[in-house]
Amino acid sequence: MNDDFKGSPYRRHHNDLEAAGNSRRFDEDDDEGSPFNIVRTKRAPIDQLRRWRQAALVLNASRRFRYTLDLKKEEERKELIAKIRTHAQVIRAAVLFQAAGNGLNVPGPANLPPSPTRVGDFGISSEELVAMSREHDLSFLHQNGGVKGVAEKLKSNAEKGVPGDETDLIDRKKAFGSNTYPRKKGRNFWSFVWDACQDTTLIILMIAAAASLALGIKTEGIKEGWYDGGSIAMAVLIVIIFTAVSDYKQSLQFQNLNEEKQNIQMEVVRGGRRIKVSIFEIVVGDVVPLKIGDQVPADGLVISGHSLAIDESSMTGESKIVHKDPTRSPFLMSGCKVADGYGSMVVTSVGINTEWGLLMASISEDNGEETPLQVRLNGVATFIGMVGLAVAVAVLIILVIRFFTGHTRDPDGTVQFKAGKTKVGAAIDGFIKIFTVAVTIVVVAVPEGLPLAVTLTLAYSMRKMMADKALVRRLSACETMGSATTICSDKTGTLTLNQMTVVEVYASGKKIDPPDNKSLLPPRMIPLLIEGIAQNTTGSVFVPEGGGAMEISGSPTEKAILQWAVNLGMDFGAARLDSEIIHAFPFNSEKKRGGVAVKMSNSEIRVHWKGAAEIVLASCTSYIDADDNVVEMGEEKLSFFRKAIEDMASGSLRCVAIAYRMCEMDKVPTSEEELDNWQLPEGDLILLAIVGIKDPCRPGVRDAVQLCINAGVKVRMVTGDNLQTARAIALECGILGSNADATEPNLIEGKTFRNMTESQRLEVADRISVMGRSSPNDKLLLVQALRRKEHVVAVTGDGTNDAPALHEADIGLAMGIQGTEVAKESSDIIILDDNFASVVKVVRWGRSVYANIQKFIQFQLTVNVAALIINVVAAVSSGNVPLNAVQLLWVNLIMDTLGALALATEPPTDHLMGRPPVGRREPLITNIMWRNLIIQALYQVTVLLVLNFRGKSILNLKHDTSDHAFKVKNTLIFNAFVFCQIFNEFNARKPDEINVWKGVTKNILFMGIVGLEVVLQVIIILFLGKFASTVRLSWKLWLVSLAIAFISWPLAMVGKFVPVPERNFSEYFTKKIRKKKDPSDKEGAASFEGYAE
Repeated sequence: MNDDFKGSPYRRHHNDLEAAGNSRRFDEDDDEGSPFNIVRTKRAPIDQLRRWRQAALVLNASRRFRYTLDLKKEEERKELIAKIRTHAQVIRAAVLFQAAGNGLNVPGPANLPPSPTRVGDFGISSEELVAMSREHDLSFLHQNGGVKGVAEKLKSNAEKGVPGDETDLIDRKKAFGSNTYPRKKGRNFWSFVWDACQDTTLIILMIAAAASLALGIKTEGIKEGWYDGGSIAMAVLIVIIFTAVSDYKQSLQFQNLNEEKQNIQMEVVRGGRRIKVSIFEIVVGDVVPLKIGDQVPADGLVISGHSLAIDESSMTGESKIVHKDPTRSPFLMSGCKVADGYGSMVVTSVGINTEWGLLMASISEDNGEETPLQVRLNGVATFIGMVGLAVAVAVLIILVIRFFTGHTRDPDGTVQFKAGKTKVGAAIDGFIKIFTVAVTIVVVAVPEGLPLAVTLTLAYSMRKMMADKALVRRLSACETMGSATTICSDKTGTLTLNQMTVVEVYASGKKIDPPDNKSLLPPRMIPLLIEGIAQNTTGSVFVPEGGGAMEISGSPTEKAILQWAVNLGMDFGAARLDSEIIHAFPFNSEKKRGGVAVKMSNSEIRVHWKGAAEIVLASCTSYIDADDNVVEMGEEKLSFFRKAIEDMASGSLRCVAIAYRMCEMDKVPTSEEELDNWQLPEGDLILLAIVGIKDPCRPGVRDAVQLCINAGVKVRMVTGDNLQTARAIALECGILGSNADATEPNLIEGKTFRNMTESQRLEVADRISVMGRSSPNDKLLLVQALRRKEHVVAVTGDGTNDAPALHEADIGLAMGIQGTEVAKESSDIIILDDNFASVVKVVRWGRSVYANIQKFIQFQLTVNVAALIINVVAAVSSGNVPLNAVQLLWVNLIMDTLGALALATEPPTDHLMGRPPVGRREPLITNIMWRNLIIQALYQVTVLLVLNFRGKSILNLKHDTSDHAFKVKNTLIFNAFVFCQIFNEFNARKPDEINVWKGVTKNILFMGIVGLEVVLQVIIILFLGKFASTVRLSWKLWLVSLAIAFISWPLAMVGKFVPVPERNFSEYFTKKIRKKKDPSDKEGAASFEGYAE
């Protein structure tokens, strides 16, 4: 076996020191002192993930860690996969042992099921097929006439597939099952209610509420005594229901996205034509064409294959490549990948009847995956929670001391506790009230919703991104895309339309114009061209039997060349029958060409090559001239063809050369094993034609590239095409500004970059705008160099060999239309329409995620700071708190669940693309946010504390009873505080813009939530006074509440004129810490700081 295929081509890089061996050194340079500083969660070690979970201060672990990786389940999942893989390895070993014992594949006794039940008119049962596939039973296969015999018993044709009509497909599903597997049902609503009940503080509040209820009923009777405890219980219940509804809706979004991720589109042959169907719609008997990078959609048998190599690592765990052919090794396992070559298979088992189906049915789909922002926010929540916990303990101690020392008085001045005189029940009731206030402060102080807001905004963004033609496979990628500093994009299909046509042809030493005018071609050349094009292709031409439009399938390049051959008079079916392929060298992105050896009816052997024009031309020593003679390629003609390639490439055409040569029979291997390893002769070729294929730029791609440039994101084109073609397209797209920019290293060839030393690559990487004639390994080397230069790199890819670069990049973007399954599996996001404009939309959404989280942080911290300071100051000075437990729970609901829904679902704006990318280590709370937060919190605290201490005189309540005046004052404080938060939600929408109302009416969810908050607040004040310990306010006091809240708008506008230093406040502390940790590394710290800013 060739050394190149000892490991899978898309797994090789794991052990390749040059490729990715050192990738960890610039990934894991996080601040080891903080478990929350995980810059890159992609491939993060389990220990690192466990560390931050253990360090986080969490009130409700089941809810907080719901959308992170379940480490216990992950270990169980790995064990289960290992068991199933072991079973697959045992079968494989048994087959090899049996083959060795029998010498060759001599049919032995078949292990048939006891009594196979055949359904319908099929000549073979599902049980027989399953047993044959699972045991890789060659003897049973031979007894049934081999692959062709089994296909006939399944009423399938090796060439035309199944009939494919509705009745036929239903019959097949009844007889053999469907290609689906039973999935575990999604969690129901009540499980989310149960999760919400797991919150430690809410449990404590419920216990306190129960105690208060019991005491209240005992001392005051059931009519009046149930209010205190009942109101807290009711408030807790409302919080639980709101939380559960929000979480349940979020989980449904993730379920829908998971189904979309698993719905792979596969090509099948039905009724002689190739059509695309969902992987779930594949039936037994289907003929499936396979090419490099495809996933095997079900268990089956190889009908035909050319250098067909399968990576069975997904089933066996070994990254060993297994060669497949119809006679010696025909069995294909579902879920494996085509590592090399091409061929076709007939499906024999589907769904739960396959090993892969069993595997998928036994492991649950885990949405869990932490994102760097989520981990950092857990750190922020932990810090704030610690402060809140300290404040709550302080308030508890102060209030308890004041209460039991007789310093706490009722509004009328009566001392609440007198030693030896106050009843035990009343003392306990007083303590419970104090305790519930302290616990509620913890509820408000620990921002449990902060890390969950990331998941909420990501779920919302992922759903919206689907409409923008982007399917997110990894949550963290959506967020990381907002930090992207460079995008390495393919040319074909991403920057161009991928609608290719042959527009120029050079043959017989001249230009053929028009290209499909066969009268200009020598007679001998046309059949050779047709033979080479028909046989050396992975595409096909389908002509409906009853007439109708011809259908050409294959890659865009193949389709363009096949269409040109059809215009020259090619009959695809007849051309394929005229000769037989004896060996194939599939197109290889390293060698940039593919070839086939065909045997003619007269036993002559011809080798046909097709590939990159200048590479194939370099192997040509002859060409067919206008007189139909094979003549030597002189220097003059060589220069003519080279000039033709250069001219076509400069006109942004893709240049493909077609050539052939004869091969002597004595040089062709006779045994199958030798034939498998035969290297097709590559030299002394006879040039037939060079074609120029036009692939126009996508409309709007120039604007999309310009948008990236304005946003501080550099776009680089990395293509396998000729350097001149790449240059022409780059100028057209705006990647290169002018011809003056088209010089090295801005414009570089993959080979040149590859041959540089690592330090040279690091030096030039930043300046590269276009890389032509690049191999997948060149793309990988560029990604690594850019990441070492502290870039956040997004890479697009569609081929199997792009997998290492997609895997290595911070964000791997696979193409949905042209991308192979291997590329998609290695990617983080799939661009469904293969359009570069959609990539730019992903950048916008990524930035929106970060911006929305910052808005929510600013809003939540303002509420936290204000509520804590107001209650602490009031508790210390008077022994009473103006905001009681029920009121704080309502504020917590506004702040956590409703606030997150309103602010975390803001759609992206063009304003986001007018600023540079956010560094991944940049502080979450910017100086602008600190300024806004301090101004609003200071204003709220000042006004509400003034009302707390001087409210009676300011509101002219001296003539009211002490109890009523106290309740009116506290109700006004509560009402004004809530409306301040509602008005401040508008301020949080635009932290750095004056006009905070811009586009607000377009966000229906925001307007709906604000409307709901206002309605509920009015209901609380007007009708739920007993529960919330409030009284009805006069219309004047309603106006006062609204006026206090309204002032926050002009205050925010004026505040935005207050200048802030460029350097973040937090950096003054982090720099001191870093100096203590490593005083010698001044240069590293400086560069680190520069990146953060």
